[in-house]
Parts: sequence; structure tokens; C-alpha cells
Amino acid sequence: MSTPVTDVVVTGLGATTPLGGDVASTWDALLAGRSGVSRITDDWIKDYPAQLVARLATDPVGQIDRVRARRLDRSQQVAVIAAEEAWRDSGAAEAGVPAERVAVVVGTGIGGALTLLGQDDVLEEKGPKRVSPFTIPMLMPNGPAAAVGLAIGAKGGVHAPVSACASGAEAIRWGLDLLRFDRADVVLVGGTEACVHPLPMAGFAAMRAMSTRNDEPERASRPFDKARDGFVLGEGAACIVLEKADAAKARGARIHARLAGAGGTADGYDLVAPHPEGEGASRAISAALRDAGLSPTDVGHVNAHATSTPVGDTAEAAAIRSSLGDHVLVSATKSQTGHLLGAAGALESVFTILALREQIVPATANLDDPDDDAAVQALDIVRHEPRRATLSAAVNDSFGFGGHNIALVFTTA
Repeated sequence: MSTPVTDVVVTGLGATTPLGGDVASTWDALLAGRSGVSRITDDWIKDYPAQLVARLATDPVGQIDRVRARRLDRSQQVAVIAAEEAWRDSGAAEAGVPAERVAVVVGTGIGGALTLLGQDDVLEEKGPKRVSPFTIPMLMPNGPAAAVGLAIGAKGGVHAPVSACASGAEAIRWGLDLLRFDRADVVLVGGTEACVHPLPMAGFAAMRAMSTRNDEPERASRPFDKARDGFVLGEGAACIVLEKADAAKARGARIHARLAGAGGTADGYDLVAPHPEGEGASRAISAALRDAGLSPTDVGHVNAHATSTPVGDTAEAAAIRSSLGDHVLVSATKSQTGHLLGAAGALESVFTILALREQIVPATANLDDPDDDAAVQALDIVRHEPRRATLSAAVNDSFGFGGHNIALVFTTA
């Protein structure tokens, strides 16, 4: 077995989100406190209890070639957009890295739902001969990863973890392992999701997982707040380019941060509900710290999964407190972006990296009255305004239906 490489760095960032069509505009909007949440006005929504969504700020069809766009599901379109931005930002293409040493790991929670449901309508209304020949490659969950691999010419492997809302973070963890065990020299990792459609909306609403604060869209996603009543469905993608540190430094690449460690666990508790005390999540964070060779006191910031559900937020607060303590500055950025499902962990990793790079912690919007839960009360959750801080290490944690728990540790470059 190859000797593990221990030093992995981030050289490229890309995103298209409800806050902006790229990383810079998304980050600026986040720090400015803007919300990407709005109320759906389509006729089909009138009988739905939850009528809110965080749609993309920029139409992906306007960002990529129209011919290519027609052959890609929306989840694939946004993945390609985020990936190409990250790839450009990294400068890896100009460095001449052999395609056989470039890999891709892009996760999704649901995949090509819009294609699947749309083509089912075509089948029912017009018959089988009218179904698109691109249906299968557009709906398959590995479709975004495959599209990204083709876009950047990766031949070192294309992988597609599907771990519900932990998928984007799981992709980053996979990328770390590929580099450590010398299976690639450069890995583009990330997550994507685009499933704003009546059926997923109805399914989540039936679970009572979504906010029904329809008259106040921008105030609906309110992690850790006493009045929270569920998440807001979002769409988008984020990607990161990871490289071995020595190679990145040798070619003079700009290094945004270091990916120091990762941890993953399973709750073994329930298919959709988290362990009420955050036991599995706490173990994931502790495992990531051990992997990074850090102690809890080294970590100054956590970008929390915090979806704004009553049970999830308190379980996570307990996990953060038990694994890291009360000193960390906590941000819950879904308060502005909504919940991007399989893309959430990737986007929030981008935010974590930028918080370290810029030494500023984003605020948690809509946190007017923190929950009475003891762990929530104990945490230093940044709210109202972003906070300047001296940071050397930060954690992004992500959780998904099925009991998936992923924690990532980033450090300053």
C-alpha cells in the first residue's frame, strides 16, 4: 500500500447558489445578510402548506452552452458551472497535470429528479416514442459527476457518493482519501442538487420538515431559533479543487486553505431522525479532529449543518458542545441559502474555507430568540452581524437521512 500523503490543500473554489452565480457574489451576499428565499408563485403550489424555496440567483442555461444545457439535467448543469469555476480558479489545467492523475468526486442527494419526473409526464401524455434519448444519463445520480469529469477531462476516476444531505461533504472526504493514498494528484470534489418540483415539495411537506412561514420568506429559515418550523428547499452546487500541498506550492498555486482531516460515522438510530443527543455527529467531529491531529481548543469556528428543524438543531448543538466545547463561533448559513440537500456540505465547506481565509465568521440570520435547549444556550452562535475573529482551524459538519454524519476540518494555509 502507498504511504499516505498527509498535507492536502484547497486551490480552487466554485459555486452557483441562491445568493449568487459564483463564489464572489455568493460570499458578498452572505456577509451582507441577504436572503435567497422567496415564495413560489406557480399555480401548483396553492394547496401546499409549505410554499417557500431558495432558487438559483442565476439561470444556469445562461451560463453554459445551450446545446450542452439541453442534454444535462438541472443538477448536472449547476455542477458543471461550479466545477468549471473551481477548475479555473485552481489553475490546474495550465499546470499540465496528466488527465490520468485527475479525479472527480461529486455527490448528490437526489440527482436527476427533474428529468425523471418531467419525462414521466412526457411518457404519460405523449407516449414512449417522445421520451428523450438523454433521459437515463440525465436522471442517473452519477450524472453530475460524469458531466464534471468530461468538462475538465478527468481520467483518474469519477465517483458519486449518495448520502442524502451529507453527500457534498462525503465527496470532499473521498477526495482527501484519494490524494492521501496517491490515487490522484488533483481531485475536484463537490455536491449538487436541483429538485424544486411538486413531488419533492409534497414529500418533504408530508414529513412536516419544511417551514410554513409563507408570509415571511426571508425570515422562514431560522436555525436554532425558538420559532423555527422547518427548512426551506434550495438548489445549487459548489465545488472545490484539492491537491497535494507540495505539488501545489511547487507550481505557485494560490492556496485558500488546508483540508486537515475528515471523519464519518453512522447514527444507527433512525432512518430520518438524528440521535437526540447528537451521539453519531459528535463522534464524527471527534474523528475528524483526530485525523487532523488537532484538539478541540484549536478549532475556532463551526459552520453548522443546522437546517432549522426543531429536532435536528438541538441534536447538533449537543454534538458541537460535547465534541468541541462552548468556545467555538457557530454559523448557520442555511438561514440565508436554504437547504441545498446534497450540495449543502460542499457549499458550507466553501463558506468555512472563506471564513478562515478572510478571518470573518458569517452571521446566522433570523436568530431572534435562541432555543431554550441547554446546548443551544451554551454555544456562541454568531448572529445579527458577521464577526471578525482570529481563526486557525474550523469545522464543517453535515448530516443526512440514513444517519450519515460527516465532519471536515480545515486550517489556514
